[in-house]
Amino acid sequence: MLHIIRICAILLTFLLFSGLMMTRKMPAILALPIMAVLMPLIAGAPLFSADKSTFSIANNVLTQGSMRLGATIAALIFGAWFGEVLKKIGVTEALVRKAAELSGDKPLTMAIIFFIIGTIIFSSSDGLGMVILVGSIVIPILLTAGLSPLTSCVVLLACHALGSLFSVSGWALMHDLYGIPIADMARYAALFAIPATIVYLAMVVWMVKRDVVVRKAWSMPTADTLNRRKQVNGLALISPLVPVTIIFVFKMDVVPAICLSLAICLLLARPKRITHILVSSLVEGIQNVAGAIGLMIGIGILLNAVTAPQVSVVLKPLIEAIVPGSLWGYILLFSLLSPLALYRGPLNSYGLGSGVGVLMMHGGLSPLATMLALRSAYLVQGLSDPTNTHNVWSSDFAKVDVNDILRATLPWAMVAVLISMMMAGYIAF
Repeated sequence: MLHIIRICAILLTFLLFSGLMMTRKMPAILALPIMAVLMPLIAGAPLFSADKSTFSIANNVLTQGSMRLGATIAALIFGAWFGEVLKKIGVTEALVRKAAELSGDKPLTMAIIFFIIGTIIFSSSDGLGMVILVGSIVIPILLTAGLSPLTSCVVLLACHALGSLFSVSGWALMHDLYGIPIADMARYAALFAIPATIVYLAMVVWMVKRDVVVRKAWSMPTADTLNRRKQVNGLALISPLVPVTIIFVFKMDVVPAICLSLAICLLLARPKRITHILVSSLVEGIQNVAGAIGLMIGIGILLNAVTAPQVSVVLKPLIEAIVPGSLWGYILLFSLLSPLALYRGPLNSYGLGSGVGVLMMHGGLSPLATMLALRSAYLVQGLSDPTNTHNVWSSDFAKVDVNDILRATLPWAMVAVLISMMMAGYIAF
């Protein structure tokens, strides 16, 4: 009887904090650690213990959990540093300008080229600062070309979601959660980017062709302003691809790969005041990802909570009953439930999904199958989630309701997840 009460209490806690995050009553950065304390407490774990060998919430959940994703946090900081360097030396802006020059005044061509260039940019840095930099240039150009505000936002968010598949900090998180080598994460990212690219591009083309082309005035940079912008060595434009290439080809760890990429980038661009650029970029990069670092600490605390012996004993029968045991059960379950990646839900690796994934792994699903399922669900979350800061910013900038973006993109994202899950099933089963 006590076992059933504990299961119900943990599920109610889970649902309560899910609801608080979905309704934006409490941010994930607070909800995850609070839930992480309550779950083992309900399961019977002690708050404190003088014996270090005994599991306690203070030691094992809070202290050790806060340091569990240290490698991911380091990758996050170094990735943000690299992204800030690209911004300061003018590589990001030069890529966007080059895309505008190549596309001319054809809306469809312009949208496709921006999608490709944006994917390259966001593969190196996918933080909000980079979204604001790229979006504040791309969205006005697309609006001036005659695309609707909704379509302009979708172009930006689609290339951001696709580029984020190659985010080295995302790979580091999956490595910490499921033990998948970073080099393998790079290989799977390249493979699973194929269906995402096809579906996202089809969505962009359909939305552009559906739009009634009405050219809108928007405050654009003058010719003099453009001429005064940083002139960048053409070879430096390949810099955003360097970290991913180094990791993929040489199977190097994230931090040394980014350090080497920084050196290559600076050699190609040859900017003035290199020391100032490096130091200021590091400081500003850390500021940009401070919220994400806090979230990673919360995720680490939650992971240690759900893997507590007391919690595992309570939840194991329930998880074993839910975990799919067949190929088609695996494909259909995660495809149909992929919207649960929205609102920091149970399939969101940057929310409740971090804990749920580890529980499913303990319930019999292989680490590879778990990782592929949650990375596939990201195709919904990365593009459509109204709680994403980049979705909120872009909708506000273009004067679009963020829920309109959700309604317009969710069906396409679910198709991408279905195709990805078919591939995942073939690989993992």
